[in-house]
Amino acid sequence: MTAEPKLSFDQFIRHWAKERPDGVALEQDGEVLTFGEFEARSGQIVAMLQAHGVGKGDRIAWLGKNARLYFEIFYSAARLGVATVPIGWRLAAPEIAYILGDTGAKLLFVGEGLEELAARSCDQMDQAPEVISTAAAQAAIAAASASDFEPAGPDDAVLQLYTSGTTGNPKGAVLTNRNLFSLRLPSEEAGQPWSHFTEDEAILVCMPCAHIGGTGLGIMAMGSGIRAIVQAEFTPDGVLDAFEQGITRLFIVPAALQMVVQHPRAKFTDMSAIKYVMYGAAPIPLDLLREAVKTIPDAGFIQCYGMTETTGTIAILPPDDHDLEGNQRMKSAGRAVPGAELKVIGEDGEELPRGEVGELLCKSPSNMACYWNLPEATESSLVDGWMHTGDAAYMDEDGYVFIQDRMKDMIISGGENVYPAQVESAIYGHPAIAEVAVIGVPDDTWGEAVKACVVAKPGQEIDEGSIIAWTKERLAGFKVPKSIDVIDAMPRNASGKILRKDLRAPYWEGRERQVN
Repeated sequence: MTAEPKLSFDQFIRHWAKERPDGVALEQDGEVLTFGEFEARSGQIVAMLQAHGVGKGDRIAWLGKNARLYFEIFYSAARLGVATVPIGWRLAAPEIAYILGDTGAKLLFVGEGLEELAARSCDQMDQAPEVISTAAAQAAIAAASASDFEPAGPDDAVLQLYTSGTTGNPKGAVLTNRNLFSLRLPSEEAGQPWSHFTEDEAILVCMPCAHIGGTGLGIMAMGSGIRAIVQAEFTPDGVLDAFEQGITRLFIVPAALQMVVQHPRAKFTDMSAIKYVMYGAAPIPLDLLREAVKTIPDAGFIQCYGMTETTGTIAILPPDDHDLEGNQRMKSAGRAVPGAELKVIGEDGEELPRGEVGELLCKSPSNMACYWNLPEATESSLVDGWMHTGDAAYMDEDGYVFIQDRMKDMIISGGENVYPAQVESAIYGHPAIAEVAVIGVPDDTWGEAVKACVVAKPGQEIDEGSIIAWTKERLAGFKVPKSIDVIDAMPRNASGKILRKDLRAPYWEGRERQVN
């Protein structure tokens, strides 16, 4: 009789503590925690949370860089059915305050060095959460004694990630245990080599934990019973150090991969342990692929396509489709992973013939439960089990998906999602500006760069530096425009709507698609 598949953190934590008690679960800066040690410590963390009045259905938040402590708290809270909300540490205080207020988080755990930012954020709230520093959290965990608790089930929410909102405020995608673990089994059953993990493997977590590409790697490690090497943030040196520590897998955005393979140390670093380099947020330029393969010759390269709302990867371009001479498939995002379905629909909602461009939809057990407290947004995005990705795409006869544009106006810069409406809202109050429209323009390093097109108020002179400084006070640095275009008037359609596509057109001329 086949055992029921494991679909919760509690099941995995108990399982690996029994099967691999001496195997390393988490490692950071040389300090390790085995699966056996973590199960015991996790019980203390659960007790600590209960002592603070936190229970199933509640939210707690983490404001910090990647840390072993973050993953310990996240995994342990998930055992209770408490949803953890990691918040990007590069966000500005008003952005953090909004997310905290929206979640209603009871506790805010703060990573080292971000205490002042946490205080400024909480000062902007009417009802702020209890703030717990890293030192205080460690002391409280050490003092706690594990007690009995009722484990969360597969459909309990355990993670809430915020995605930039098209209308200014971000939306919280609610992810359950089932969302996080449901695609493991069909991937294993499909016999794909990259879905098989051996006991001695190690995965690097260096992408931000506020993204599915960061936290998702920790989830992958726990589900597979392997070592997760956690680094506070991405640095080329850090990745090269991890190669020397024997990582077998990592996820990285192309811009970061370029920094790694072009680093002087790359020529002398032992990369022989690496099995797979997973990358996403943008296709890999052919020149970069050639350079990366030359530098990391033993690795298989896998492009991953997905979004927060689908709990990450729903399509992959496998190693066999990567061609150093270039091929048509390398322009694609790959095809659906086992257990997920993809289709392209037209404006009437009907599936389009292969080769025709429409909106890409995904049906998968990994699709989010909902947007937090946003029933209308949930209803319009999740229809009959199909998640609307917002990406314009076509599918070829073999099921490979080719992303052409975004149905909405999102910009992806260095793997970070930037929505023009939010940037425009921040810029609009500048005293010299009458109108503003924000667009993404091609950038060789970051894929796309944020550009603001502005119209001056009568009699006003626009200073580019002033606009950039103004925006920096209100938004995270990666959302701040890298350049400003001063124009006489905005292009508009008959109903008066600004035509961003007309503003974008000169910068994207001669390119096959309108994403980079």
